[in-house]
Amino acid sequence: MTITDDIESRSPPKHDDGAVIYRHRIATRVTHWTWAIALFFLLLSGLQIFNAHPTLYIGQQSGFEFDNSVLSMRALQAADGTVGGYTTVLGHTFDTTGVLGMSGPAGDPAYRGFPAWATLPSYQDLATGRVVHFFFAWFFSAAFLIWFVSSLISGHLKRDILPSMADIKALPRSIADHLRFRFHHDGRYNGLQKLAYAGVLLVIFPLIIATGLTMSPGMNAAWPWLLDIFGGRQTARTIHFLCMAALVLFFAIHIVMVLAAGPLNEMRSIVTGWYRTDKQKNEEHSA
Repeated sequence: MTITDDIESRSPPKHDDGAVIYRHRIATRVTHWTWAIALFFLLLSGLQIFNAHPTLYIGQQSGFEFDNSVLSMRALQAADGTVGGYTTVLGHTFDTTGVLGMSGPAGDPAYRGFPAWATLPSYQDLATGRVVHFFFAWFFSAAFLIWFVSSLISGHLKRDILPSMADIKALPRSIADHLRFRFHHDGRYNGLQKLAYAGVLLVIFPLIIATGLTMSPGMNAAWPWLLDIFGGRQTARTIHFLCMAALVLFFAIHIVMVLAAGPLNEMRSIVTGWYRTDKQKNEEHSA
């Protein structure tokens, strides 16, 4: 699965194993790789920022006198005197020693939410994490704006991202094909792919940008209505974290689908723009 734009061929040469079509315009390829790089640094620096206070809340306020946390990662001492890492989700506590709450070597454990290997920088440094996070957040937002405007102009948004009624009706077949790793290399998205990309590009991306702005004191002063929309800065922080988790899940599925669908063909299309289609599909279209 890759983000496509224009699927019209530019005099595609014929081959025994299918035609080669021009699938990705330059704007799509540039924004795709900009997002990939930016999200990598945003994730690691975001976890560094989260570690400064590894607890998420719902509501306007947080603190010792409130009981509105929905997730927390911390080190606790057990009845036998041993210390371990524990993660609490909606009131249910799990022992996550070695990964969340407490990690690192047994002789020199680190009491932090996420382990050192998952944050940027690896050591606890909130100031550096914030600088890196804000720097790449602007690149991410600029790429999204460029993609959105160019997609509106080219018709890519309507043609390749928003599912049609025919796509919706064909969803059961699309789901079944994906579960059986059956892929049709005709250069077009099916309904399941369109729903996935629409969810990421038109829901998660705008949400993660908006909630990021809501957590900024400067933006609170300029646009106080953001706090009303998201129910406070703490709720915005929780939504921001959930969006990040959803993107990590999408990325994992995305990589699996790329490998299953043919990594060389998929990578070539998002690097050069050219994509090889199935021979059978080409014969059907020319019939």
